[in-house]
Amino acid sequence: MSDLIRKSVQAMQGYVPGEQPKEADIVKLNTNENPYLPSPDVQDILSMVDISVLSRYPDPVCMELRKAIAGLHGCDVENVFVGNGSDEVLALCIRAFVERDGSVGFFDPSYSLYPILADIEDVEKKPVSLDAGYGWQMPADYAASLFFLTHPNAPTSFVYDKNSIESFVKNFGGVVLIDEAYADFAEDNCMDLALQHENVIVARTLSKSYSLAGIRLGYCVGNEALIGAMYKIKDSYNVNYLTQEIARVAILDQDTMKANVSAIVETRKMVAEKLEEFGFEVGKSKTNFLWVKPLGIGAKTLFEALRKKNIIVRYFGNDERTRDYLRVTVGTAPEMLKFLDATEAILNGGE
Repeated sequence: MSDLIRKSVQAMQGYVPGEQPKEADIVKLNTNENPYLPSPDVQDILSMVDISVLSRYPDPVCMELRKAIAGLHGCDVENVFVGNGSDEVLALCIRAFVERDGSVGFFDPSYSLYPILADIEDVEKKPVSLDAGYGWQMPADYAASLFFLTHPNAPTSFVYDKNSIESFVKNFGGVVLIDEAYADFAEDNCMDLALQHENVIVARTLSKSYSLAGIRLGYCVGNEALIGAMYKIKDSYNVNYLTQEIARVAILDQDTMKANVSAIVETRKMVAEKLEEFGFEVGKSKTNFLWVKPLGIGAKTLFEALRKKNIIVRYFGNDERTRDYLRVTVGTAPEMLKFLDATEAILNGGE
């Protein structure tokens, strides 16, 4: 059978998503989902769907949704691409902007899908290692066809200096995709750079701040020529009708999104302060998760002990640069109190 499979695919490692448990009593803090309900307009639009429309293909270019996104960001619809999750956006960027002898850059550590997407297309990977404090400095004479700049970064939860980002994109010879999956949880973002620089694309998702991970909707904003190239190579009907309608009404309801974000940010602060009282190192998060170094107990030990208590967080044990840390999604206040109580009990020697 090996003769039937591309050698690059045989050699690569597949992406491993976070655990999706089926038990009802699990406190799930491992995949950065939003625990709050999405816009009530989502329920309304679903109740009004005429099922006869499901017998026909959806709008292949998501025009009404793109109008809503363009209105949100003050751009033209030609500057907006809509995809089946932001992961499709990332994959299409490699296919559209990287020649077979080209390369893809990204921070290390960062989103673990980036190198896998490069491997799928069998192009060179050029990671840039972050320093001990997870800051970044581009190597001299660095070049790549495409660079994925995650801001705020995952799994570390940190933002970078915007002036440094703009200086980088001005001097970079390829396309820069600024991956802003968590931008709504931070005070600033780089969306304006996508409209000011012809080599910049900013990607967003509805999975985090909009509480809509289940519909798989991502989008990006950028130069019309770059966006047009992505539309040339996308799947014919890449976003289904229901997803388009749900996403459209959710984006139009900014009040619900901002209220949910505010609740998460407030809970994030409370949890971070409590973990620091436990003696843990906690990163200054600008996301809906915390990057935590448990001191006095190993990250793996705490991860496994929490799992026994039906509390799941994310542990990246395969990388020596991340194996001393846990990534903890910020859930509801009651969920986080359960997490804190369980952590304190474990630290005190409890089962």
